[in-house]
Amino acid sequence: MSETVETSDVQALACVGTFPWWNVLLWGICAIIIGILFLITPVITTLAMITLIGAWWFVGGIFSLLSLTTDRSNMGLKVISAVLSLLAGLVILCYPLISTLVILPFFIMIIAIWGIIIGATQLYHGYQAKDWGSVALGLLSVIFGILLLVYPLEAALSLPFVAGLFALIGGISAIMGSFNLKKIQTQ
Repeated sequence: MSETVETSDVQALACVGTFPWWNVLLWGICAIIIGILFLITPVITTLAMITLIGAWWFVGGIFSLLSLTTDRSNMGLKVISAVLSLLAGLVILCYPLISTLVILPFFIMIIAIWGIIIGATQLYHGYQAKDWGSVALGLLSVIFGILLLVYPLEAALSLPFVAGLFALIGGISAIMGSFNLKKIQTQ
């Protein structure tokens, strides 16, 4: 019994050394700021985030093309991926407002389909294992996915608020965790 506890303690301490405590604290503060921005100014913050995604895709496409100078494996796939990334990034950067109106419902559709697939999988496995908790969660996930498919516009409009709440909760958790991490790392 004590060997199991000691082994898990060693594994936990190995994970603790992965990130310095101040890094987790900084991440938490940034998450809280982003969460507050999403809740106070959802339209502007969403527009800024979508623009950042466009810039990320554009720069990623450039780097993907540049990587072909050193690694030519899967060249066709890399070229197609890079060109699509460049074009998507360029369209978002040139038309950020229209892109936001298109990308948010697209994200909702992906989340809805993901929820239905995950829920159906949980339903199946829960039924097979006679785990009624998994069946209930699977059913909720399927219902959630169907609701998102039926009401994609309403879901897209509420997405910034949901993201803001998740960022606030995640930021507060990270800040609290960073202080615990500091205690452990300084021992």
